[in-house]
Amino acid sequence: MKGYMLIGGKRVFKKEEIEITFPYDNSLVGTIPRGDEKDAELAVEAAELGFKKLKEMTPYDRFRALERAARLLSRRSKEFAQLLTLEVGKTIKEAMGEVGRAVNTITLSAEEAKRVLGEEVRFDAAPGVKGKVGFYRRVPLGVIGCITPFNFPLNLTCHKVAPALAAGNSVVIKPSENTSLTVIKLAELLIEAGFPPEAVNVITGYGEEVGDALVRNEKVRMITFTGSVETGKVIMKRGGLKKYAMELGSNAGVYVDSDQREKLSLIAQKVALGGFTLAGQVCISVQRVFVHKDLYEDFLEKLCAFTQRLKVGDPRREDVDVGPVIDKGAADRIMEWIEEAVSLGGEVACGGRRLGETLIEPTVLKGVPRQAKVVSKEVFGPVIVVNQVSSLEEAIEAINDSPYGLQAGIFTNSLKGALKFSEEVECGGIMVNEIPTFRVDQMPYGGVKESGIGREGPKFAIEEMTEIKTICFDSSF
Repeated sequence: MKGYMLIGGKRVFKKEEIEITFPYDNSLVGTIPRGDEKDAELAVEAAELGFKKLKEMTPYDRFRALERAARLLSRRSKEFAQLLTLEVGKTIKEAMGEVGRAVNTITLSAEEAKRVLGEEVRFDAAPGVKGKVGFYRRVPLGVIGCITPFNFPLNLTCHKVAPALAAGNSVVIKPSENTSLTVIKLAELLIEAGFPPEAVNVITGYGEEVGDALVRNEKVRMITFTGSVETGKVIMKRGGLKKYAMELGSNAGVYVDSDQREKLSLIAQKVALGGFTLAGQVCISVQRVFVHKDLYEDFLEKLCAFTQRLKVGDPRREDVDVGPVIDKGAADRIMEWIEEAVSLGGEVACGGRRLGETLIEPTVLKGVPRQAKVVSKEVFGPVIVVNQVSSLEEAIEAINDSPYGLQAGIFTNSLKGALKFSEEVECGGIMVNEIPTFRVDQMPYGGVKESGIGREGPKFAIEEMTEIKTICFDSSF
């Protein structure tokens, strides 16, 4: 499949190309152009024209276009899912799930297009002011740069692009070089649904080249980015005076309280699914599990029993539960981190083997010290660390001992304990009797500390992607 950039509605090819390969066996999926600074400039110029054209569309027009886009995507579910499996390496079951979520994200954004609201400002509430009335409106920013990751190239692109269009902004999308073909198809679908061709642009290539040029462009009013903490910091340093929304790293923690013995099997199953979905390559994958000492050994036994039943292999097969990680470099790093954890005193409770260049057995580690990378950093692979604690307070301290703060979870029957956990754990989202991997697309989603800035979810993303304009009338003049 030969990919291209989409600039002002035109397909742009280049002599120099980047290969996209299937993570499972490294076979060629397609190619994309290696974009450069000039391509980024042309895309931003097109997006400026697209922004002007979007002003001619009413909120209802934008609602209808997004609604049509959701229907088109739903009809082409299998096509998009198959491409997701080939580009990302996620199982076909996971890919179909992502397409369904993307349809929902676009639909939610369509509804929000009709709800970009302001409210009255009571100027006469200030001393000495009479006869002045007014209000504020939320207005679009202009051109928004959307830099999207490899793990959910369809739905996470929708989380940026659909709210931007709903609010009346134009976009320039820079997808991951590993998963650009899916994003190109999505952009074409949005144009087919009724958005001006200049309003939806895609530039492809490496982040340090075409992505950097997009970030530095002063005509780009906002950058919305999902990726690593390190890259997020570089973007904010280089981008200058513009708005940012950053969805960055995590090493999500969950606590299992001593009163959960009767539900321990269910909790173990949830934890495994939360840690090994998409081979652990999810920002809110369960990574650190803290279990009360009274349940620790039983929990480990149940978690490993379920984990060992998961089938690892070719993600195109319907019966496969866990596919490959994105590339050999990622697999090398994950195995190095597992080996480091063991060298520091941790133990492999189950898994831990490399089954191929990019296939890693779902792995449960126990008794791993905090300085190990699998505890202190983001693994982004099929690894769960289970350590024991003696109290809720110890669990809270351990979960907070992290530079990240995206989501966390607790399983408990104690309302007092759940409230204490939700108040004291430093995260953007707290899940009670649920794993931290839980997310629905309409909720406010984002983190604190090094997990990011701003919130996603169509309603909340639109707040990030608009600015307030205040209007005052002197009725006595």
